[in-house]
Amino acid sequence: MQNKDSGRRSGSVTLQLADTSMRPVVERLGQLERHELSQFTGDLPGPDGQFYFPRLSRFFTDADHHAYLIHSDNQLAGFCLIRPLDGGSSFIHAFFIVRALRQQGVGLAAATGLLRSRRGRWAIAFVEQNEPAARFWRQVATDVVGDNWTPELRRTPNTGRAFTFLHVDIDQHERDQSQ
Repeated sequence: MQNKDSGRRSGSVTLQLADTSMRPVVERLGQLERHELSQFTGDLPGPDGQFYFPRLSRFFTDADHHAYLIHSDNQLAGFCLIRPLDGGSSFIHAFFIVRALRQQGVGLAAATGLLRSRRGRWAIAFVEQNEPAARFWRQVATDVVGDNWTPELRRTPNTGRAFTFLHVDIDQHERDQSQ
């Protein structure tokens, strides 16, 4: 996967399916991701100093949940979690790139490569107030399917937090391109 972002080169970016032996690495990266999101979610760590990360264990036990480690030039760069969403979409549950590799095209290469690796519909959620994430995910969707993505505002039932969901249909885009 090569990047097209700002003329910078991301080098070799790969996604590695994480098995149970890699779970501690994903958990540690997940703590960094939750810490960064806390400025938007207001979440605080528990008494043990760790952020609550619901569902994380399912990415190592459920056949339809997948955890990936992201590498750049064979160095650990981040992680992503994919699970099914109602309606049959693949949902990006979490996506994180370490700060030292941001703005270098690593995230863009990983995210576009991920979406292109699996046919069908995708859903991507982010907090709109997280402006870098909002710009990033809109760029990813546009790079993968042009203008053929749709936004939707959703609130979580338990907290009422608002998230923007981008819906991307790889199959529909390919059908449109072939006509």
